[in-house]
Amino acid sequence: MKRKQKVIVGLSGGVDSSVAIIKLLEAGYEVEALFMRNWDSAANNDISGNPTINDEICPQEVDYQDAKAVAEKLGVKLHRVDFIKEYWDKVFTYFLNEYRKNRTPNPDIMCNKEIKFKAFLDHALTLGADYIAMGHYARVLHDHDNDRHYLLRGLDNNKDQSYFLSQLTREQLSKVLFPIGEMTKKEVRALAQKYDLATATKKDSTGVCFIGERNFKAFLQNYLYAQKGEMQTLDGKVVGTHDGIMYYTIGQRHGLGIGGEGEPWFVIGKIPEKNILLVGQGAENEYLYANRCIVTDVNIINERFPNEHHLHAKFRYRQTDIPVVVRWLDETTLEVDIPSKAKAVTPGQAFVLYDGEYCLGGGTIDQVFMDDERRKY
Repeated sequence: MKRKQKVIVGLSGGVDSSVAIIKLLEAGYEVEALFMRNWDSAANNDISGNPTINDEICPQEVDYQDAKAVAEKLGVKLHRVDFIKEYWDKVFTYFLNEYRKNRTPNPDIMCNKEIKFKAFLDHALTLGADYIAMGHYARVLHDHDNDRHYLLRGLDNNKDQSYFLSQLTREQLSKVLFPIGEMTKKEVRALAQKYDLATATKKDSTGVCFIGERNFKAFLQNYLYAQKGEMQTLDGKVVGTHDGIMYYTIGQRHGLGIGGEGEPWFVIGKIPEKNILLVGQGAENEYLYANRCIVTDVNIINERFPNEHHLHAKFRYRQTDIPVVVRWLDETTLEVDIPSKAKAVTPGQAFVLYDGEYCLGGGTIDQVFMDDERRKY
């Protein structure tokens, strides 16, 4: 009799990963689960000995108890592992360093690359896994004969998470399954209720990967020094005070505290050497737009495409696909033309490439231009 393939599921204590287990069991796999602990919520100090927020309730322990209840209900073995050091070294340090550069990072992408699909995968292989599985709304197409493994959008356009998986390599994807990638969120919850799972009606997690929902500014202040400064218009008029330019992102409207008449105010740039946050009025302010950018640390999952290639891209999650023309500057750097212009293209954010349903990969936005003028970001 042929051996069942063993899949270890990243069971987070949420409904999506819970239903991933159900789908794999129904498909005939041997299934085990693994709960990751990646952030020490109970710690009173950061890694440098500085005081941090002391949580009264540890959300991770609640998630673990939910994961345990799901595993018991479905009759699968549950492992538990700590990746706290790996998360700090590979994800949180990167996160802080990007903010120090006054850029806007995307820690979820780095978390997937370094923790969920690297540290987790390596650990799962030591437990005898043939594959790992996660509760992501994405799909993977395996062509083992030609060593090609394609990442596709999730079928539910409202939940598609391929954007956050764009830094995965072909080698990582070769060991990955996405059991709920062809389901809608409504179908996922319905199946969880059918199996009477404790997570069936649980609220989706939000906030920074594994850190969760917080007063974000207060949280960052535990780790980064920020200096108050002036909010200015492009002609030098002072219209407000900021709490530290690292806390603001291009295109941000809320939280500026600027009143008065006229259209709403938006962040349109930064002058770090003078600690000035540039703001302008109007959602269609010309300084919110760009028609070219430089993208670094580019990861292409399978075949590298030629220069002057016409594709579509997202510069932010949930953004409508935007037509682009790409050309290689070196092995990991792209110059991207945006013929129709794009709004709030922001250094530090992810640039993700698509060809129809296929996510080709992506990189990090480094420089942003309108015509030949580099934006003051």
